[in-house]
Amino acid sequence: SPDKNWIMFDGPVDASWIENMNTVLDDNKKLCLNSGQIITLTPRMTMMFEVEDLAVASPATVSRCGMVYMEPGAIGNEPLIKSWIKTCPETFSHHRKNLLPTLESYFTKYLDEMLKFMRKNCVEPVVTVNNNLVQSLMRILDCYFSPYIESETNKVTAEMVEDLEQSIEHLFIFALVWSVGVTTNLEGREKFDKKIRSVMNPRIGMPSEGYVYDYMWDLNKKEWIIWTLTRGEYSVDSKLSYSEIVVPTFDSIRMQYLTRILLMNRKHVLNPGPTGTGKTVNI
Repeated sequence: SPDKNWIMFDGPVDASWIENMNTVLDDNKKLCLNSGQIITLTPRMTMMFEVEDLAVASPATVSRCGMVYMEPGAIGNEPLIKSWIKTCPETFSHHRKNLLPTLESYFTKYLDEMLKFMRKNCVEPVVTVNNNLVQSLMRILDCYFSPYIESETNKVTAEMVEDLEQSIEHLFIFALVWSVGVTTNLEGREKFDKKIRSVMNPRIGMPSEGYVYDYMWDLNKKEWIIWTLTRGEYSVDSKLSYSEIVVPTFDSIRMQYLTRILLMNRKHVLNPGPTGTGKTVNI
């Protein structure tokens, strides 16, 4: 067909097989067989490799595939942060005040310390890796930053950016709690709560009652509000049967809120948890 054809290779790389593929992976796309026969791939054909590792692949193969493989632990979080900062709305740096250095400073101030604390002191029912937690933090921030992306229909003023500046550290703390601090169990959350309060800037003004998980930052009111106040007073719909009644709880309110803002900003959401905790109902 005239459509592009994809050949997908996955699994481990075989040492002799991959060396025989080198001529195919060149720009001329020719497969040279031992018999002397040469088979040319059509321009429509493209090869894609999803390999287990590159333990036996030579530099020739790696360069032809245009890929460099590194362990996530060896890379660290710095490249993720630097590249994400570049994707932030241009309006953050176009107006009188450049928000990007301030935003980057919060990563330096909070992220590494809280990640190390979480890894050393908290237990995760579903094990995560650091770079994914960092990206989770960034995804939550992206949801709050999306209104500041300028387009033909959305004009962002300097006043709007200056207004956001007053809340940017609060939003960072909120995103940090619901990314790095959210994958642990109840005991871990108690430890994380004490630690983040000890490193948090006092002007953040987080209420001392309860845990940091109990509050969200209201951008309009510029204050921390308890989750239950984000919903109106609950009343049971008389038309529903008993089995259809769902009473909002702390957990369901915040899970629905986070799932909603992530999905509305085209972010993927994974909802793990024990059986019977209302995951399907919340979704």
